[in-house]
Amino acid sequence: MSASSARATAPPVADQLAGTWRLEAYDDLDEAGRVSTGPLGTRPEGLLLYQPHGFMSVSMMPGDGPTAVADFMGYAGRWRIAGGQVVHEITVASHPHLVHSRQVRDAVLDGDVLTLEGTSYLHGRPVRRRLTWRRVPCSARPREDS
Repeated sequence: MSASSARATAPPVADQLAGTWRLEAYDDLDEAGRVSTGPLGTRPEGLLLYQPHGFMSVSMMPGDGPTAVADFMGYAGRWRIAGGQVVHEITVASHPHLVHSRQVRDAVLDGDVLTLEGTSYLHGRPVRRRLTWRRVPCSARPREDS
């Protein structure tokens, strides 16, 4: 087993996740594991922030911008790792059904790529979703306007 594949199968620890992540892909997976485009289209945009003191925030939308309020998805609250999974305890959210919910995600960290998978229920049917995030380098600084 290579070091890369060993790293990819190990569940992350909290210190490894603290930071800022940019969304690269948001896919749906069917029962056979086939991938299809998720609800934000082929070029989703999003930021995920995990603070070392246990707070988190995520905001996502289609890459060409939201065309309706429902196209934007965001929530914030507390986060922790339990049994190799990331748990989001949601305090505020753009969709009311998420407020005060617990969202549990299977997590795989491979270098600077974080993959989170979880099951959503749409119209009473489970849908498996996979979100792929890339770490934003710490050296990325806000630019100054002149």
